[in-house]
Amino acid sequence: METPLHIYFFSGTGNARNVARWFSGVAAERNIPAETIDIASIDRKNIDPPPRGSMVGFISPTHGFNYPPAMMYFIFRFPRSHGNKVFLMNTRAGMKLSKWFLPGLSGLALWLSGIVLLLKGYKIVGLRSIDLPSNWISFHPGLKEQVVESIYAHCKGVTEKFAGKILDGKRVLTAFRDIIQDILISPVSVGYFFVGRFILAKSFYATDACDKCDLCINNCPVKAILTVDNRPFWSYRCESCMRCMNNCPKRAIETAHGYIIGIMCLFNMGIVLWFWQGVGRFITIPPNNGWAQTAVSLTGWVLTFIVMVVSYRIFHYLLRIPVIRQLFYYTSITKYKFWRRYRPSRKMISKLQ
Repeated sequence: METPLHIYFFSGTGNARNVARWFSGVAAERNIPAETIDIASIDRKNIDPPPRGSMVGFISPTHGFNYPPAMMYFIFRFPRSHGNKVFLMNTRAGMKLSKWFLPGLSGLALWLSGIVLLLKGYKIVGLRSIDLPSNWISFHPGLKEQVVESIYAHCKGVTEKFAGKILDGKRVLTAFRDIIQDILISPVSVGYFFVGRFILAKSFYATDACDKCDLCINNCPVKAILTVDNRPFWSYRCESCMRCMNNCPKRAIETAHGYIIGIMCLFNMGIVLWFWQGVGRFITIPPNNGWAQTAVSLTGWVLTFIVMVVSYRIFHYLLRIPVIRQLFYYTSITKYKFWRRYRPSRKMISKLQ
């Protein structure tokens, strides 16, 4: 294979970036020109088309059982094929139980992007998930360093084997093994893409440990963090990549679990009940009218979104008050020392390059 290779990746804590490096390393061993491109560092609206006949790769983490919007919108805007082949990879929440490596779930991550690229004329030659450690520490502590190192070493071998087959001209569609479970969780993928990611993005805040170094603001791959009231503020561009929380040198960024629980209780006990009572008072929805039921359901989601917008701004304002700030602080599970951050050591990464 003599044609150049272009690998586009999006990465929060480095998993997808390292997969891109492992793949390009295999290409380098075969004297195949390869370029890895971080889409967070380029103009994602005006994209140069790949050279005719070259191979293109897309590597991204899985957010909410889908590619994150930054990568999806990039693929939507990507130029049409000129005789190009393409491979798609996603990193997903891998775990380890004793000696067994446990896979994560992909959902629509590879399938939706693959359909888009097929419609653009690309020939898909590779679909592969890589089960690198989960970094979603809003939901679980970061894995222990020795576990992370073991998973990384395993996944490096899996990636290099896949890359070797692709570069040998073979077609490797390993992702089809997971297609049934991916279809089953696809409704969650859609719900997260349109609603869930906004709710999760509005759960981050900075504690008094923040020294205003602006590392989180400057390093955010989608420029989603602003300064409001002299403290970091997460806008709706946030894709919950976890880079800020995992890399903060002061461990000052937390997930406001107490705030989220409070909002959920507010919905369950008040707003949702009020909404459905109001609908039932003024509108009679036939039980077999799917369109009407869908319209009401969508209205409920819009109401949810509006409440989240307003409540997060109130939450951010209340952080000015010391007593309330401490209340949120001590009801955030990520605050406690046993809740580890996910940060693969540089020594480990360099050893595996």
